[in-house]
Amino acid sequence: MHPVRVRAAQGDDLPALTALYNHYVETSQATFDLEPVAVEVRRQWMARYADTGPHRLLVATIGDAIAGYATSGKVREKPGYLPSVETSVYVDPAHQGRRVGTELYEALFAALSKEDVHRVFAAIVPPNPASVALHARFGFRSVGCFHEAGRKFGRYWDVEWFERTMP
Repeated sequence: MHPVRVRAAQGDDLPALTALYNHYVETSQATFDLEPVAVEVRRQWMARYADTGPHRLLVATIGDAIAGYATSGKVREKPGYLPSVETSVYVDPAHQGRRVGTELYEALFAALSKEDVHRVFAAIVPPNPASVALHARFGFRSVGCFHEAGRKFGRYWDVEWFERTMP
């Protein structure tokens, strides 16, 4: 069995990252995108991240396969929000239960600990007990719920917000 390896995303990863994201677009309420996105659209998304600084895109691999990715990005556009980031994690269903999310968050928070980041936020659409458990392991706590904030698959979904302080 191959170990999980985490590294900064590379341009060659984009098709696999797009396919993974589109899986969740088509099958899950984890994202409120309603239609699959094109690689070119995701190229613009990928350009928001860097190998240094608070806005990162990390990729987990198992063997040659991309097993998941994690991001830390802007919470809001206003400059006063710069010490805060919002994180997200997507794990390939074929690799769930193999510590991919844990490895991604360990690497992401190690990188963020060297940056000017004070607060980290995450949004989870319930029910998602695996994501809630992952975030709890990393010190996130629930701080509130936006009720029926999004509509997908013919129904409204709540969004629960979590936060943690960076040490």
